[in-house]
Amino acid sequence: MRLYTYRERPGANDKIGVGFGQDTLYALADFGLSFADMNDLICNITPEQLRVLRNVPEQATPIALQDIVCRAPIPYPMQDVVCLGINYTAHHKEAGRFDKEAFGDRPKAIYFSKRVNEANWDGGKIPLYDGLVDSLDYEVELGVILGKDAFCVPEERVQEYIFGYTIINDVSARNLQTGHKQWYFGKSLDGYTPMGPCIVTADEIAYPPVLGIRCSVNDELRQNGSTGDLITSISQIVAELSRGMTLKTGTIIATGTPAGVGMGMQPPCFLKPGDVVTCEIEQIGTLTNVVDDQ
Repeated sequence: MRLYTYRERPGANDKIGVGFGQDTLYALADFGLSFADMNDLICNITPEQLRVLRNVPEQATPIALQDIVCRAPIPYPMQDVVCLGINYTAHHKEAGRFDKEAFGDRPKAIYFSKRVNEANWDGGKIPLYDGLVDSLDYEVELGVILGKDAFCVPEERVQEYIFGYTIINDVSARNLQTGHKQWYFGKSLDGYTPMGPCIVTADEIAYPPVLGIRCSVNDELRQNGSTGDLITSISQIVAELSRGMTLKTGTIIATGTPAGVGMGMQPPCFLKPGDVVTCEIEQIGTLTNVVDDQ
């Protein structure tokens, strides 16, 4: 099952949609359910209501995705996104070549957070911030969304806590990331968290997810990996973090990016105005954004 946040027209209110393919969805109201937004749904939907959503009522009217305004599935995350740095071996090597001091050592998992004022969406523009950012980069990542509070969760039970998955482009200003000797500022500028196009519920994807993960710039394939190659697995991430902190329902975890980012190319090849960035993860879909040329 796919869950969307959408608008019927520009400027309209956000609505929740339910889809079972990649071309159409149904309004949540057609199922006789109502939630304020996707955060409300994730936090409060019951197992019985989830079962209701898996059966399309006869009177439900399909809506073509091309006829609506796409939004990030969670436009306003309740907390900062939890991120993993250098979580694929080949990416660790390329990042170290770019800046050994900033990216060279990884004795343990690297965690950081990403502020999201409003999540960017499929089709949204990525701001360049001329005069502030001179090395704009892309990072396709599998996003994991928790469906209940997690505290002291053992690895073998982590699967029970996952609500679903989405695609995240961890857009990064490399000059800010390396210049400040920490990653928060360079990762958190407005528009730097494209997410979508939907949430695929956890029951649709075998655990742990072993999915093709790719990113193209102007139709040139740059990143091509598998989520099965994570250094620190999803189960390890949730088990380790939850040993000493509560990961609240709705927490979004960006699990890291495979090799092929712009800073890893020789010479580095950063994004330019007008570039089209397409992130793709098997069984979830594609997330496409254009670097703003204004």
